Parts: sequence; structure tokens; C-alpha cells
Amino acid sequence: MNDSNPTQPKPWIETPLIESATLSKAAGCRVFLKLELLQPSGSFKSRGIGNLIRTALLDPANKNKELHFYSSSGGNAGLAAVIAARDLGSPCTVVVPHSTKPLMISKLRTAGATDVIQHGSSWFEADAYLRQNFIEKQPNEGDAHASKKRNIYVPPFDHPDIWKGAATMIPEIAAQLPPRDTSTGYNFPADAIVCSVGGGGLFNGVVEGLEDHLQSHPTPDLITGTTMKNIRVLAAETNGADSLALSLRSGSLQSLPAITSLATSLGALCVAPQTLKYAQTPPAGVDVFSVVGSDAEAAQGVIRLADELRLQVELACGISVDIAAGPRLREAVPDLTPDSRVVVIACGGSNITAEMIAEYRQRLQNGWE
Repeated sequence: MNDSNPTQPKPWIETPLIESATLSKAAGCRVFLKLELLQPSGSFKSRGIGNLIRTALLDPANKNKELHFYSSSGGNAGLAAVIAARDLGSPCTVVVPHSTKPLMISKLRTAGATDVIQHGSSWFEADAYLRQNFIEKQPNEGDAHASKKRNIYVPPFDHPDIWKGAATMIPEIAAQLPPRDTSTGYNFPADAIVCSVGGGGLFNGVVEGLEDHLQSHPTPDLITGTTMKNIRVLAAETNGADSLALSLRSGSLQSLPAITSLATSLGALCVAPQTLKYAQTPPAGVDVFSVVGSDAEAAQGVIRLADELRLQVELACGISVDIAAGPRLREAVPDLTPDSRVVVIACGGSNITAEMIAEYRQRLQNGWE
């Protein structure tokens, strides 16, 4: 991402990339984990939401205005908005449905939310309330002091600035992976990237980041005669939260009737329109594969990370980990060799506790499938 003002701090960090011995053994290739759970908010959302907030603060149209950010997500996006706004010196209010767990409301307040308002029975109702009361109704322009204020809407995933923020992990991955000679047929140092899909903010960022990388690193095939291999992006979802897979099967944007997966942070009834476009017709050099697993498989991924690396992540992250360790990776990337590199984005998530992981372990022992 080009910085128009490098002195403006970024409310996200460069995260480590580590090679996983147990996942590599299970997959039969080299598997690396991009540890986005170490972001200030506990998930990759710090990049996208943080970039949206930072961009609004840098916008010349907002100069000398007091910005107040409003998020309608009671999950990871809301937490990322509160922390990013706080770190950049701005207030942030979150509107959540009544179904939001007390754990998340407490985390939002502790992180520094100006207010946490509960309204409606679903995210849709909370979001509509937020936009009608705080975005469509801006502070009174007739009041000299109020005219200096502006309310900014922070959507959870469907915004170009969010995708640009998520895309910042791609140059980090390219620099952190061991270098590879392009004569091997690759002009990106990974063969595949596995990422979880909810509404599509992370997925869109990964695809855009790869497109930017490939355009800035032209393929040498005209010189060497080497045919460059496409990078595979595995879009991982869980049954009952698989709105991208549904839309791909239908050939058009479709909404799930309800979220029935336990991986509720993958719970977008419908993906962003751009997400379907990227999945159907990705940019040159990128192939996209839709992969859907069960909640039990997601739980296996959560437990793998807890056992091997003592890292706690949500089910929404666990599904990508499990896919990388199982036969679905080989189905999507059949030409894997022991030297192939696969990056799993450990996207994190704050709606997880040690007690929840213990419950998943017990359920799996009891035959959860």
C-alpha cells in the first residue's frame, strides 16, 4: 500500500511467518503460518479496518474535523475498529445485536469503545439502526461546533480500503518466505495460500495483494521459456456459513437463509459482490478454489494450533488449518511436492477461550464429525 503520509502511525503490525513441522508432515509439503492472531485486536481485521480508519483520518476532506467512527460488528471487526480508532486518537461506537455474547461486549468496552449499543436480533438490524441514526443523520450542520464533527461508517468487510489493508500481508509473506529461483516456474515464493472466508474482506485483500505482486514482479517466461505456474488461493468456509460456495454453485450472488455453523465469525449471509467476482474470474496468475469443511474439522484445526504452538484461535481460523493438513489441500493443489510451500493465514479471532477449546476436544473424542 502506498503511504501518502508515512508519519501517520499504522494501527497494525507486521506479523511473524513460521514453518509448522506437524502441519508440514501431515500435508507432505512445507506449511507456513502467517500469525495474524498477533495483531493488536487479535485478528487480521486490524489491517483492513485499521486502514479504513487511517485513510479517513488522512482524507483532506476531513481535515480539522472531529471524526467519530461507528461499527456494527460485535465480533472481530468491531474490536478492530475500537482498537484502531483508540490508537489513532479517535472515538468509536459499536452497535451490536442482542445476541452478542457478554464476553465480546466486555472486550469492546475494555478496549475503549465510546459506547456499545445493543439493538435488534441480528447484525442486519443493528447495522440498519446504526446507519439510520448515526450515518444518515450527521451532526447538525446548522451548529457551528457540530459542523466540525463527522460520523464515519465502518463496515465489517465490504469496502476497498479494507481490502487494501488486508493486502498488506502479501508483501510481508513474500519477504518472509525463503527466496525461490523463478526458473522453478514461480514468481511468488508460495505455491498456495489458504484463507478463511466470511464476508470476503481477507480473501479480497489476498487476491489484490497477489495481483499487485505479480504486476510488480513481471514473469521472466519470455526470456527463459519457463511457463509460470499460477498461485492457488484456497477459500475456506464451514458448512452452514458457506455463502461463497453457495454463490459459486449458483453462478450469482446468493444469501444463506441462516447461519447454522458454530463458526459464527464466518457468518456473513452473503459475501461482498467483489468476492464472488474474484472467485469466478481471478486476476492473471491466480487460481481460486472453494473448499468447505465441517465445524468438527474446524475444531481439529483449532486444537492442532493449541497443541503444537499454544495458540488460541476461533473455529473460523481453524478450518483453514485443518484444510492445509488434510486431503483437500492435495485435491486443490495436486502437484504438491515436499519442496512446495503453502501459507495458511492464521487469521485469529477473539471469541475463543481455553474452556471452549477443551469443549471441542471432548466433543471430538465423543465422535463429533
